Amino acid sequence: MRTFTMIAGLRWAPVLGLALLVGCSTQAPQPGFEQRPASVKSELVTLIPASAEDRDGWATDITAAFSAQNLPATRDNLCSVLAVIEQESTYRADPSVANLSTIAREEIERRASALHIPGFLVDAGLNLESPTGETYEERLDHLTTEREMSEIFEDFIDMAPLGRQLFGSLNPVHTGGPMQVSVDFAEDYVRKHADSYPYPIDGSIRHEVFTRRGGLYFGIAHLLGYPANYDEPIYRFADFNAGWYASRNAAFQAAVTQLSGIPLALDGDLIIPGSREAGQTELAVRTLKRQLNMDDGEIRGALEKEDALDFERTALYEKIRSLAARQENHPIPYARLPGIKLESPKITRNLTTAWFAKRVDDRWQQCMGR
Repeated sequence: MRTFTMIAGLRWAPVLGLALLVGCSTQAPQPGFEQRPASVKSELVTLIPASAEDRDGWATDITAAFSAQNLPATRDNLCSVLAVIEQESTYRADPSVANLSTIAREEIERRASALHIPGFLVDAGLNLESPTGETYEERLDHLTTEREMSEIFEDFIDMAPLGRQLFGSLNPVHTGGPMQVSVDFAEDYVRKHADSYPYPIDGSIRHEVFTRRGGLYFGIAHLLGYPANYDEPIYRFADFNAGWYASRNAAFQAAVTQLSGIPLALDGDLIIPGSREAGQTELAVRTLKRQLNMDDGEIRGALEKEDALDFERTALYEKIRSLAARQENHPIPYARLPGIKLESPKITRNLTTAWFAKRVDDRWQQCMGR
Protein backbone atom coordinates (compact mmCIF):
# COMPACT_ATOMS: atom_id res chain seq x y z
CA MET A 1 0.00 0.00 0.00
CA ARG A 2 1.22 3.50 -0.73
CA THR A 3 0.45 6.98 0.38
CA PHE A 4 0.87 9.39 -2.53
CA THR A 5 3.87 11.66 -2.63
CA MET A 6 4.81 14.78 -4.50
CA ILE A 7 8.53 14.30 -3.84
CA ALA A 8 9.86 10.76 -3.84
CA GLY A 9 10.18 9.25 -0.38
CA LEU A 10 7.80 11.62 1.41
CA ARG A 11 4.37 10.42 2.53
CA TRP A 12 1.56 12.45 1.09
CA ALA A 13 0.89 12.06 1.61
CA PRO A 14 -12.12 7.79 3.34
CA VAL A 15 -25.09 2.48 7.59
CA LEU A 16 -26.30 5.57 5.65
CA GLY A 17 -28.95 3.39 4.00
CA LEU A 18 -29.20 1.19 0.97
CA ALA A 19 -28.65 4.00 -1.52
CA LEU A 20 -25.32 4.90 0.09
CA LEU A 21 -24.23 1.29 0.29
CA VAL A 22 -24.84 0.91 -3.42
CA GLY A 23 -23.43 4.29 -4.36
CA CYS A 24 -20.31 4.52 -2.21
CA SER A 25 -19.33 1.07 -1.02
CA THR A 26 -19.24 -1.24 -4.02
CA GLN A 27 -17.55 0.75 -6.74
CA ALA A 28 -16.13 -1.85 -9.07
CA PRO A 29 -16.70 -0.93 -12.73
CA GLN A 30 -20.13 -2.15 -13.81
CA PRO A 31 -20.36 -3.25 -17.45
CA GLY A 32 -23.85 -2.74 -18.78
CA PHE A 33 -24.71 -0.03 -16.24
CA GLU A 34 -26.90 2.34 -18.25
CA GLN A 35 -26.96 6.06 -17.68
CA ARG A 36 -27.56 9.00 -19.98
CA PRO A 37 -24.39 11.12 -20.18
CA ALA A 38 -26.48 14.23 -20.91
CA SER A 39 -28.39 13.74 -17.63
CA VAL A 40 -25.21 13.13 -15.67
CA LYS A 41 -23.61 16.24 -17.08
CA SER A 42 -26.73 18.31 -16.37
CA GLU A 43 -26.74 17.21 -12.73
CA LEU A 44 -23.02 17.92 -12.38
CA VAL A 45 -23.48 21.48 -13.61
CA THR A 46 -25.99 22.05 -10.81
CA LEU A 47 -23.72 20.45 -8.19
CA ILE A 48 -20.44 22.19 -9.09
CA PRO A 49 -20.14 25.43 -7.10
CA ALA A 50 -21.07 28.56 -9.03
CA SER A 51 -17.65 30.02 -8.15
CA ALA A 52 -15.86 27.39 -10.29
CA GLU A 53 -14.73 28.56 -13.71
CA ASP A 54 -15.99 26.59 -16.74
CA ARG A 55 -18.51 24.40 -14.91
CA ASP A 56 -19.61 22.98 -18.25
CA GLY A 57 -16.07 21.84 -19.03
CA TRP A 58 -15.59 20.22 -15.62
CA ALA A 59 -18.95 18.46 -15.96
CA THR A 60 -18.03 17.17 -19.43
CA ASP A 61 -14.71 15.65 -18.30
CA ILE A 62 -16.21 14.07 -15.17
CA THR A 63 -19.10 12.60 -17.17
CA ALA A 64 -16.66 11.13 -19.70
CA ALA A 65 -14.61 9.51 -16.91
CA PHE A 66 -17.69 7.87 -15.35
CA SER A 67 -18.87 6.63 -18.75
CA ALA A 68 -15.47 5.25 -19.84
CA GLN A 69 -15.02 3.39 -16.55
CA ASN A 70 -18.62 2.11 -16.35
CA LEU A 71 -19.04 3.61 -12.88
CA PRO A 72 -22.53 4.38 -11.51
CA ALA A 73 -23.07 8.14 -11.64
CA THR A 74 -25.17 8.31 -8.49
CA ARG A 75 -25.52 11.56 -6.56
CA ASP A 76 -23.34 10.01 -3.83
CA ASN A 77 -20.55 9.23 -6.30
CA LEU A 78 -20.72 12.55 -8.12
CA CYS A 79 -20.53 14.43 -4.83
CA SER A 80 -17.63 12.23 -3.70
CA VAL A 81 -15.63 13.27 -6.76
CA LEU A 82 -16.56 16.94 -6.45
CA ALA A 83 -15.63 16.94 -2.75
CA VAL A 84 -12.14 15.62 -3.51
CA ILE A 85 -11.65 18.12 -6.34
CA GLU A 86 -12.68 21.00 -4.09
CA GLN A 87 -10.37 19.83 -1.30
CA GLU A 88 -7.37 19.18 -3.52
CA SER A 89 -7.51 22.02 -6.05
CA THR A 90 -10.63 24.18 -5.58
CA TYR A 91 -11.49 23.48 -9.24
CA ARG A 92 -8.16 24.43 -10.75
CA ALA A 93 -6.86 21.99 -13.35
CA ASP A 94 -3.23 22.87 -12.63
CA PRO A 95 -3.28 24.29 -9.09
CA SER A 96 -0.50 26.57 -7.91
CA VAL A 97 1.58 25.58 -4.88
CA ALA A 98 3.10 28.08 -2.49
CA ASN A 99 6.92 28.19 -2.30
CA LEU A 100 7.26 25.59 -5.06
CA SER A 101 10.49 27.12 -6.35
CA THR A 102 12.05 26.69 -2.90
CA ILE A 103 10.75 23.13 -2.66
CA ALA A 104 12.30 22.24 -6.04
CA ARG A 105 15.66 23.77 -5.13
CA GLU A 106 15.73 21.98 -1.80
CA GLU A 107 15.06 18.66 -3.53
CA ILE A 108 17.95 19.26 -5.94
CA GLU A 109 20.24 20.26 -3.07
CA ARG A 110 19.18 17.24 -1.00
CA ARG A 111 20.01 14.84 -3.81
CA ALA A 112 23.28 16.59 -4.63
CA SER A 113 24.34 16.39 -0.97
CA ALA A 114 23.46 12.68 -0.78
CA LEU A 115 25.62 12.04 -3.86
CA HIS A 116 28.43 14.36 -2.65
CA ILE A 117 28.15 16.56 -5.74
CA PRO A 118 29.79 19.97 -5.17
CA GLY A 119 27.50 23.00 -5.13
CA PHE A 120 29.37 24.75 -7.94
CA LEU A 121 28.59 21.85 -10.29
CA VAL A 122 24.91 22.08 -9.40
CA ASP A 123 24.96 25.83 -10.06
CA ALA A 124 26.67 25.27 -13.39
CA GLY A 125 24.02 22.71 -14.39
CA LEU A 126 21.17 25.04 -13.46
CA ASN A 127 22.67 27.80 -15.56
CA LEU A 128 22.54 25.68 -18.71
CA GLU A 129 20.01 26.75 -21.32
CA SER A 130 16.90 24.55 -21.24
CA PRO A 131 14.73 23.56 -24.25
CA THR A 132 12.48 26.58 -23.61
CA GLY A 133 15.37 29.01 -24.19
CA GLU A 134 15.52 29.94 -20.52
CA THR A 135 18.08 28.52 -18.11
CA TYR A 136 16.89 25.99 -15.57
CA GLU A 137 17.68 28.59 -12.93
CA GLU A 138 15.33 31.09 -14.58
CA ARG A 139 12.55 28.54 -14.90
CA LEU A 140 12.91 27.62 -11.25
CA ASP A 141 12.62 31.28 -10.26
CA HIS A 142 9.02 31.58 -11.52
CA LEU A 143 7.84 28.05 -10.82
CA THR A 144 4.23 27.95 -9.55
CA THR A 145 2.62 24.55 -10.39
CA GLU A 146 3.56 20.89 -10.15
CA ARG A 147 3.09 20.54 -13.91
CA GLU A 148 5.77 23.17 -14.49
CA MET A 149 7.97 21.50 -11.89
CA SER A 150 7.56 18.11 -13.54
CA GLU A 151 8.42 19.57 -16.96
CA ILE A 152 11.56 21.23 -15.60
CA PHE A 153 12.78 17.96 -14.09
CA GLU A 154 11.94 16.08 -17.31
CA ASP A 155 14.01 18.51 -19.35
CA PHE A 156 16.79 18.57 -16.77
CA ILE A 157 17.01 14.76 -16.76
CA ASP A 158 16.99 14.52 -20.56
CA MET A 159 19.27 17.44 -21.46
CA ALA A 160 21.79 17.83 -18.67
CA PRO A 161 24.35 15.14 -17.67
CA LEU A 162 24.09 16.38 -14.10
CA GLY A 163 20.34 15.88 -14.13
CA ARG A 164 20.75 12.25 -15.12
CA GLN A 165 23.27 11.79 -12.29
CA LEU A 166 20.95 13.41 -9.76
CA PHE A 167 17.67 11.80 -10.77
CA GLY A 168 18.45 8.90 -13.09
CA SER A 169 15.27 8.41 -15.09
CA LEU A 170 12.98 9.14 -12.13
CA ASN A 171 11.05 12.40 -12.08
CA PRO A 172 10.64 13.34 -8.38
CA VAL A 173 7.23 14.94 -8.94
CA HIS A 174 4.82 12.13 -8.11
CA THR A 175 1.35 13.70 -7.96
CA GLY A 176 -0.55 16.32 -9.90
CA GLY A 177 -3.74 17.53 -11.52
CA PRO A 178 -7.06 18.67 -10.05
CA MET A 179 -7.39 15.58 -7.81
CA GLN A 180 -3.68 15.28 -6.95
CA VAL A 181 -3.53 11.72 -8.22
CA SER A 182 -0.33 9.68 -8.28
CA VAL A 183 1.50 9.40 -11.61
CA ASP A 184 2.53 5.86 -10.63
CA PHE A 185 -1.12 4.92 -10.06
CA ALA A 186 -2.12 6.34 -13.45
CA GLU A 187 0.63 4.50 -15.30
CA ASP A 188 -0.16 1.24 -13.50
CA TYR A 189 -3.89 1.68 -14.19
CA VAL A 190 -3.28 2.01 -17.92
CA ARG A 191 -1.03 -1.06 -17.92
CA LYS A 192 -3.78 -3.11 -16.26
CA HIS A 193 -6.62 -1.67 -18.34
CA ALA A 194 -5.29 -1.71 -21.86
CA ASP A 195 -7.01 0.71 -24.24
CA SER A 196 -9.19 2.01 -21.40
CA TYR A 197 -8.04 5.64 -21.58
CA PRO A 198 -10.52 7.46 -23.86
CA TYR A 199 -8.24 10.29 -25.04
CA PRO A 200 -5.19 10.52 -27.33
CA ILE A 201 -2.12 10.52 -25.08
CA ASP A 202 -0.11 13.73 -25.24
CA GLY A 203 3.42 12.35 -24.98
CA SER A 204 2.98 10.26 -21.84
CA ILE A 205 0.54 9.29 -19.11
CA ARG A 206 2.51 11.61 -16.83
CA HIS A 207 1.57 14.52 -19.08
CA GLU A 208 -2.07 13.42 -19.06
CA VAL A 209 -2.20 13.44 -15.24
CA PHE A 210 -1.46 17.17 -15.28
CA THR A 211 -4.40 17.92 -17.60
CA ARG A 212 -7.95 18.38 -16.35
CA ARG A 213 -9.35 15.47 -18.34
CA GLY A 214 -6.54 13.09 -17.38
CA GLY A 215 -6.32 14.17 -13.75
CA LEU A 216 -10.06 13.65 -13.36
CA TYR A 217 -10.08 10.31 -15.18
CA PHE A 218 -7.33 8.78 -13.03
CA GLY A 219 -8.48 10.51 -9.85
CA ILE A 220 -11.98 9.06 -10.27
CA ALA A 221 -10.48 5.63 -10.97
CA HIS A 222 -8.49 5.85 -7.75
CA LEU A 223 -11.45 7.06 -5.70
CA LEU A 224 -14.21 4.81 -7.02
CA GLY A 225 -12.68 2.10 -9.20
CA TYR A 226 -12.46 -0.66 -6.58
CA PRO A 227 -15.05 -2.59 -4.51
CA ALA A 228 -15.15 -2.11 -0.73
CA ASN A 229 -17.72 -2.86 1.94
CA TYR A 230 -17.65 0.55 3.61
CA ASP A 231 -20.86 1.78 5.16
CA GLU A 232 -19.79 5.44 5.09
CA PRO A 233 -18.00 7.38 2.32
CA ILE A 234 -15.47 8.90 4.73
CA TYR A 235 -13.45 5.67 4.64
CA ARG A 236 -13.17 5.82 0.86
CA PHE A 237 -11.91 9.39 1.22
CA ALA A 238 -9.26 8.16 3.64
CA ASP A 239 -8.28 5.44 1.16
CA PHE A 240 -7.91 8.09 -1.54
CA ASN A 241 -5.21 9.67 0.61
CA ALA A 242 -3.61 6.57 2.12
CA GLY A 243 -4.14 3.82 -0.48
CA TRP A 244 -6.84 1.32 -1.39
CA TYR A 245 -8.30 -0.53 1.63
CA ALA A 246 -6.21 1.44 4.15
CA SER A 247 -9.31 2.00 6.30
CA ARG A 248 -10.27 -1.67 6.29
CA ASN A 249 -6.70 -2.70 7.00
CA ALA A 250 -6.40 -0.20 9.87
CA ALA A 251 -9.40 -1.88 11.53
CA PHE A 252 -7.68 -5.26 11.03
CA GLN A 253 -4.53 -3.89 12.67
CA ALA A 254 -6.60 -2.63 15.60
CA ALA A 255 -8.00 -6.16 16.07
CA VAL A 256 -4.46 -7.61 15.98
CA THR A 257 -3.38 -5.11 18.63
CA GLN A 258 -6.38 -6.03 20.75
CA LEU A 259 -5.57 -9.75 20.57
CA SER A 260 -1.77 -9.57 20.85
CA GLY A 261 -1.33 -6.57 23.14
CA ILE A 262 1.31 -5.27 20.71
CA PRO A 263 0.72 -1.60 19.75
CA LEU A 264 0.64 -1.15 15.99
CA ALA A 265 0.64 1.97 13.86
CA LEU A 266 -2.85 1.84 12.36
CA ASP A 267 -1.63 2.92 8.95
CA GLY A 268 -3.18 0.20 6.78
CA ASP A 269 0.20 -1.23 5.73
CA LEU A 270 0.12 -4.95 6.50
CA ILE A 271 3.45 -5.81 4.85
CA ILE A 272 6.56 -3.91 3.84
CA PRO A 273 6.05 -3.11 0.13
CA GLY A 274 8.59 -4.84 -2.10
CA SER A 275 10.25 -6.72 0.76
CA ARG A 276 10.08 -10.26 2.11
CA GLU A 277 11.08 -8.97 5.53
CA ALA A 278 8.29 -9.17 8.11
CA GLY A 279 6.98 -5.79 9.25
CA GLN A 280 5.40 -4.87 12.59
CA THR A 281 1.91 -6.09 11.68
CA GLU A 282 3.14 -9.41 10.32
CA LEU A 283 5.31 -10.01 13.40
CA ALA A 284 2.38 -9.24 15.69
CA VAL A 285 0.12 -11.64 13.79
CA ARG A 286 2.76 -14.37 14.10
CA THR A 287 2.49 -14.22 17.89
CA LEU A 288 -1.12 -15.39 17.44
CA LYS A 289 -0.41 -18.33 15.12
CA ARG A 290 -1.26 -20.98 17.72
CA GLN A 291 -4.71 -19.45 18.21
CA LEU A 292 -5.02 -19.07 14.45
CA ASN A 293 -3.66 -22.54 13.68
CA MET A 294 -1.66 -21.01 10.83
CA ASP A 295 2.04 -21.01 9.95
CA ASP A 296 4.22 -18.07 8.86
CA GLY A 297 3.76 -18.85 5.17
CA GLU A 298 -0.01 -18.90 5.42
CA ILE A 299 0.01 -15.64 7.35
CA ARG A 300 2.27 -13.99 4.79
CA GLY A 301 0.20 -15.24 1.88
CA ALA A 302 -2.93 -13.69 3.35
CA LEU A 303 -1.32 -10.37 4.23
CA GLU A 304 -0.04 -10.01 0.68
CA LYS A 305 -3.68 -9.54 -0.38
CA GLU A 306 -3.78 -6.24 1.56
CA ASP A 307 -4.63 -4.22 -1.56
CA ALA A 308 -7.56 -6.41 -2.64
CA LEU A 309 -11.08 -7.28 -1.55
CA ASP A 310 -9.93 -10.93 -1.53
CA PHE A 311 -8.11 -10.30 1.75
CA GLU A 312 -11.51 -10.45 3.45
CA ARG A 313 -12.00 -13.98 2.14
CA THR A 314 -8.79 -15.32 3.70
CA ALA A 315 -8.84 -17.55 6.78
CA LEU A 316 -6.52 -15.08 8.53
CA TYR A 317 -8.89 -12.13 8.17
CA GLU A 318 -11.92 -14.15 9.25
CA LYS A 319 -10.17 -15.71 12.25
CA ILE A 320 -8.70 -12.43 13.53
CA ARG A 321 -12.08 -10.71 13.37
CA SER A 322 -13.85 -13.68 14.93
CA LEU A 323 -11.37 -13.91 17.84
CA ALA A 324 -11.52 -10.14 18.44
CA ALA A 325 -15.33 -10.11 18.37
CA ARG A 326 -15.47 -13.03 20.80
CA GLN A 327 -13.06 -11.28 23.16
CA GLU A 328 -15.09 -8.06 23.05
CA ASN A 329 -18.41 -9.90 23.08
CA HIS A 330 -19.67 -7.81 20.15
CA PRO A 331 -18.82 -7.31 16.45
CA ILE A 332 -15.76 -5.20 15.70
CA PRO A 333 -15.70 -2.34 13.16
CA TYR A 334 -15.07 -3.17 9.52
CA ALA A 335 -13.14 0.08 9.00
CA ARG A 336 -11.46 2.88 10.88
CA LEU A 337 -9.63 6.02 9.81
CA PRO A 338 -5.89 5.32 9.42
CA GLY A 339 -3.55 7.08 11.82
CA ILE A 340 -1.14 8.54 9.28
CA LYS A 341 0.60 11.89 9.63
CA LEU A 342 0.83 13.70 6.29
CA GLU A 343 4.36 14.76 5.44
CA SER A 344 5.37 16.84 2.43
CA PRO A 345 7.20 20.06 1.68
CA LYS A 346 3.78 21.45 0.73
CA ILE A 347 2.36 20.86 4.23
CA THR A 348 3.19 23.36 6.96
CA ARG A 349 0.71 22.13 9.61
CA ASN A 350 0.29 18.94 11.63
CA LEU A 351 -2.18 17.14 9.37
CA THR A 352 -3.31 13.52 9.16
CA THR A 353 -5.21 11.20 6.85
CA ALA A 354 -8.15 11.42 9.28
CA TRP A 355 -8.10 15.22 8.95
CA PHE A 356 -8.13 14.91 5.14
CA ALA A 357 -11.00 12.41 5.16
CA LYS A 358 -13.11 14.53 7.50
CA ARG A 359 -12.54 17.66 5.41
CA VAL A 360 -13.61 15.86 2.25
CA ASP A 361 -16.57 14.33 4.04
CA ASP A 362 -17.73 17.81 5.11
CA ARG A 363 -17.58 18.93 1.49
CA TRP A 364 -19.43 15.76 0.39
CA GLN A 365 -22.25 16.50 2.81
CA GLN A 366 -22.48 20.09 1.56
CA CYS A 367 -22.70 18.82 -2.02
CA MET A 368 -25.39 16.29 -1.09
CA GLY A 369 -27.40 19.14 0.40
CA ARG A 370 -27.18 21.37 -2.67
